[in-house]
Amino acid sequence: MIAREALRENNLATAMLDALRLLACLACAQAAPAASPRDALAVDVELVLAVDISLSMDEKEFALQRAGYVEALRHPDFIKAVRAGATGRIALTYFEWAGTVRDDAVIGWQIIDSAESANSFADEVAARPFRSFRGTSISGALAFGAELFDRTSFQGERSVIDISGDGPNNIGPPVTATRDAATAKGIVVNGLPILISPSPTFSHLDQYYAQCVTGGPGSFVLPIYAAAEFSTAIRRKLILEVSGIRDKARITPVDAAKPIDCLQGERDRRFLSDPYFPELDR
Repeated sequence: MIAREALRENNLATAMLDALRLLACLACAQAAPAASPRDALAVDVELVLAVDISLSMDEKEFALQRAGYVEALRHPDFIKAVRAGATGRIALTYFEWAGTVRDDAVIGWQIIDSAESANSFADEVAARPFRSFRGTSISGALAFGAELFDRTSFQGERSVIDISGDGPNNIGPPVTATRDAATAKGIVVNGLPILISPSPTFSHLDQYYAQCVTGGPGSFVLPIYAAAEFSTAIRRKLILEVSGIRDKARITPVDAAKPIDCLQGERDRRFLSDPYFPELDR
């Protein structure tokens, strides 16, 4: 028992060292942002869709989430919102994450400026295989998403990460530190917490996302409490992100009066029988 506890402590120490290294790297990126090329294509928003595929997502939730994104991208209201912008186009990328982000989990940046381009992107999302992995690293997803903005040939009026998930961060750097590093670079982080089957030990995921995950001017949280809300909620969120308008009447309010422990996920994982081995998810 003592040896097992020592192993866990060693793994936690290693994970925290990795976290500090990543945060240092993010700080460097913040201090010396990449220069925008003069011929960069102007878009209204550069939007990153970061989608949770951790094992805590059951098959039904995963299928609903996938269908929700596909339907939202194809919906005439989303396309209308894109076309209504100053340039009439956005840049969009999509990736799936769990304990880590795998190399083949990304659909690269594409211009969305018509029903045809939106449907083409939706086709790529729909064609992805269903799969899931261990761990929930919201911080890793935010760090990965923030780096994607350095790999574009676009010039967006706004930079937004749209992250969905059904659990708290439990691997990698503290999520607040990574969120703060992203917002310091001018990135807005919006959240779609999924509470269809909330954990009995973590039923306040909406408040967690509001206080620990999201940030930046006009950021918002749009929780999903029932399967029937999935498609509509995702469509509303994408339209709000594309338009840049925060319609309070369409966003479920979050009671954030009580402070949330932003490290609860890490604390809970530490006491699980399964040791803290994020490398198993690589």
